[in-house]
Amino acid sequence: MSFALTPLKFPVLDRKFFIVALVLLLHAAALWALQAGLLRRVVEVFVPVVLVSTAVEPPKLQTTPMPPPAPEPQKPLARQPQPAVPPAPMPLAVPDAPPAPNAPTGVVAPPAPLPPVAAPVAVAAPPAPPAPPRIELPISDAAYLNNPKPAYPRMSMQQGEQGRVVLNVLIGADGNPKKVEIHQSSGFERLDRAAMEAVMRWRFVPGKRGGVPETMPMLVPLNFSMG
Repeated sequence: MSFALTPLKFPVLDRKFFIVALVLLLHAAALWALQAGLLRRVVEVFVPVVLVSTAVEPPKLQTTPMPPPAPEPQKPLARQPQPAVPPAPMPLAVPDAPPAPNAPTGVVAPPAPLPPVAAPVAVAAPPAPPAPPRIELPISDAAYLNNPKPAYPRMSMQQGEQGRVVLNVLIGADGNPKKVEIHQSSGFERLDRAAMEAVMRWRFVPGKRGGVPETMPMLVPLNFSMG
């Protein structure tokens, strides 16, 4: 018994599918090999760099602000020299008449002498006014005058009348009373009248003005008292 081998015949669609699958498988293997080798190197290189960069951190530079520059001292302005002003020329005396032929020209005439200053005249002070004359008032109680006290009226004593009388007496230059008036009454007519009658018989030292006797008035007080 013999067997004859007959070649397998695949349909056309299955062959195409097999080829495509094979190509895809080869591409996948190549990509896997490529990726496996490259990824390992990338991991070996990238991981140490990341570790180093995280472990060693560069120090931060501290910047300190610079102080502001100190202001420069102002230099004093130099004074510019003032231009010298030449003195004004002195005017020359111009003579009215032409100078003599032998007289020097351009000579300033000396100034005329000033008149002498008169000495001030001393003004005499006005004379002081004369002092007012001294006035001396009349006197009635001198011991040598012997002026008696007025008599106390009997009726006033019986009725108990008392008081003080002030009289205004005008005394002449001869010392005699010229006029007698009541300046202040005692309140009782009999006492006032008795005082006036007594004073009219008195003698006085006359008043004087500058040592000269003069008629002057004076006040004379009189007391009537039974105590």
